[in-house]
Amino acid sequence: MKYLRALLPSWSDYRSVRRTWRGDLVAGITVGIVALPLALAFGVSSGAGAEAGLVTAIVAGVIAAVFGGSNIQVSGPTGAMVVVLGPIVVSHGVGAVAVVALMAGVVVLIAGVLKLGRVVSYIPWPVIEGFTLGIAVIIFLQQVPAALGTKAGPSSNAFVSAFESLQSVNPATLGYSLAAVAIVAAIMIVAPRIHRQLPGSLIAIVVVSVVASVAALPLVRIGVLPNSLPVPGLPNIDPALLGGLVGPALTVAALAAIESLLSARVAASISDTGPYDADRELVGQGLASIASGFFGGMPATGAIARTAVNVRSGGKTRLAAIVHALVLLAVVSLATGVVSQIPLAALSGVLMVTATRMVSISTMRSVLTSTRSDAVVFIVTALITVSFDLIIAVGIGIAVAAFFALRMLAQSGGVHREELPQPSLPGDERIALFRLDGALFFGAADRMLERVNAITNVTVVIIRMSQLQVLDATGARVIAEMVHALESRGITVLIKGIQPQHLKLATQVGVISSLRHQNHLFSDIDSAVAHARDHVNRAATSQVDHPVP
Repeated sequence: MKYLRALLPSWSDYRSVRRTWRGDLVAGITVGIVALPLALAFGVSSGAGAEAGLVTAIVAGVIAAVFGGSNIQVSGPTGAMVVVLGPIVVSHGVGAVAVVALMAGVVVLIAGVLKLGRVVSYIPWPVIEGFTLGIAVIIFLQQVPAALGTKAGPSSNAFVSAFESLQSVNPATLGYSLAAVAIVAAIMIVAPRIHRQLPGSLIAIVVVSVVASVAALPLVRIGVLPNSLPVPGLPNIDPALLGGLVGPALTVAALAAIESLLSARVAASISDTGPYDADRELVGQGLASIASGFFGGMPATGAIARTAVNVRSGGKTRLAAIVHALVLLAVVSLATGVVSQIPLAALSGVLMVTATRMVSISTMRSVLTSTRSDAVVFIVTALITVSFDLIIAVGIGIAVAAFFALRMLAQSGGVHREELPQPSLPGDERIALFRLDGALFFGAADRMLERVNAITNVTVVIIRMSQLQVLDATGARVIAEMVHALESRGITVLIKGIQPQHLKLATQVGVISSLRHQNHLFSDIDSAVAHARDHVNRAATSQVDHPVP
């Protein structure tokens, strides 16, 4: 019960509301204003419709705020999720979005209950940045058709679809659409420079919508929206459709978990509201997507941009995210007639600017100039994200990063021949002292084996293992094989300084048993060298007493 209680809400989540409620209220209203155009735009861009975007921001926003593991995270529809949902809508229809939300929500919920929240910390920074760049490019490309006043092409690839849409451009309306996009972009760029708290996206949409309505411009509008939340219920689930949605649902779940935890981690680093609980955050996001699916919405994730606005606006507790959802609910109840007149080109302008803001030139420069391997990981992840699939991109990015990390770790390990402690004595030339450094694992073991086995004209080999930091089963097995090979050549092997954490493994894989005698294991170099010199002297005496005929 204690384990489950840690994943559920408690009154301690709101302990500081008495002191912070004014700031939370202001922050919530501010985030709600910022979130309105984004929720509409993401809903339209995904193919599920503006209503789905609003429903997701409201329902998932409240559930994630109450059940999530972050005090200041704001959740709802996001650009990354839109990138995944677009092909699902094309392949399976709009009705599949709610089903995917339910399925993905269950997966994320189970991941939280199983305490898999910390897995995201193993994703390398270049992979995250490459992933973000790829998503930004896709979001921008997805807005090209709406910005041109035409429909998207039939391809599921954003680049190809944007190119295909050029073939159906109407010259009579092209200028109006591009002008709407340009005005939105200009206002969104200028507004923050006038005052940091100005909601540039909302101002831009209001300006373009008013001009378009007064001048009766030929721009496609959002269309009729309901003035209340839909009645919750199970989406229309076609059993024949479920099999085809398993893969997309797992992709959505992985993306929801990754993006939510990354957003929560960033929020914790830029605020003073305490750490976040990764496992509880997954539980909250899973429940949020499930609830959104019941209301016909989209899968939800933590939204980095809206969370950052919450922090900058003074949000301190979960109350701010709850207020943000209530602001959007008020819009649905009171202003859907006005919202329905917003031109789609204006929303595409909002998302185009949002996409460009996702990309930090300074961050890209830092990654590309850090190391060659990090630059390769960054570029590969970004290219695969744009060309193929987001989750495949993350998987391949992690694999490439792991390859370079293993190569670097393998290079950190080495085997070095050392001089025996002074003063030197007759017969020391018959003793070889090798020191193992760094890491000895499957990526570096063969190199060490070749180096030591190549030794000739010696009677005793001393292997120093006190400086060995990493040893796996392959590395230990190679040591055992090396000892056996040397002993079969008549060379006595002594091992010095094997660390306690490596002793059990070395014993299990046969390193110790491969020694000629159990007394050939030493804890200090002086004893090992003394034993080696004694062995050389005894071997020399034996040759004198029993010369070879």
